[in-house]
Amino acid sequence: MSAVWSMVASALLFALMGVCVKLASGRMGTAEVVLLRGLLGALFTWGLAGVQRVDLRTTVPQLHLRRGLAGGVALALWFSALAGLPVATAMTLNYLSSIWLAVFLVGMAWTGRRGPVSRRLLGAVLLGFGGVVLVLRPSVEQQQWRPALAGLLSGLAAAAAYRQIVALGRAGEPQARVVFYFSLTGAAVGAVWLPFTSEPWVWPDLPGWALLLGVAGFATAAQLFLTHAYAVGKTLVNASLHYLGIAFAFLFGVTMFGDPVIASSLVGMGLIVAAGLLAVRAQGR
Repeated sequence: MSAVWSMVASALLFALMGVCVKLASGRMGTAEVVLLRGLLGALFTWGLAGVQRVDLRTTVPQLHLRRGLAGGVALALWFSALAGLPVATAMTLNYLSSIWLAVFLVGMAWTGRRGPVSRRLLGAVLLGFGGVVLVLRPSVEQQQWRPALAGLLSGLAAAAAYRQIVALGRAGEPQARVVFYFSLTGAAVGAVWLPFTSEPWVWPDLPGWALLLGVAGFATAAQLFLTHAYAVGKTLVNASLHYLGIAFAFLFGVTMFGDPVIASSLVGMGLIVAAGLLAVRAQGR
């Protein structure tokens, strides 16, 4: 599968994961969901590695550690932002990861560490983020500056994690191995976070386990597609297509949870799709 379609599949699967998380949040605490999702994801990728005969031992543990730490910090900061901000605002700040990626690449080009960055791709990233803002309509009150800062930094940490995915792909690390170690890191984040949360541990019932399997399954598949896309595709093309997750989430919100349809949201979705098409066209050129 091409990097473009891998990124589209990843965006759809992450949106489906979000639906399962939303449904599961009424049954158990968020830290518990993060912990069990990580454990189930590691189990899934361990089984996949066995089927594909992929050795989970690695010669670049430092890259996995960097990717795991960056992703774990991004996750912790994002949930901190969700605790003190409207969901729309927290998600918008986290999706600044694509803007941070563009900043990283421009900085590398300016210092001579890589070639020039396509202006069309930069434009696609900015256009896509504009669409995200219109769909989510974020707002921050004066007393919410601390969680807002956490949300802003979560996007920065996520961008750092995506850069490590690129490095792991160039090192020849198989997708199953990359996602396996990241799932273990996610479980560790949930385990460390659990004692500091006020939410009690609730052993899942049968529907709860079904939702957790959905969270872990969709998340694991999304991470596999994401890892493939960043390993073989162009970073800013992937960053632009990453915004499609917001469009998918908006559609699920309207059809499954009765979220209102607002004109600005429809315009924003159009901008998101346009950003993806512009990025693909720029890649072709």
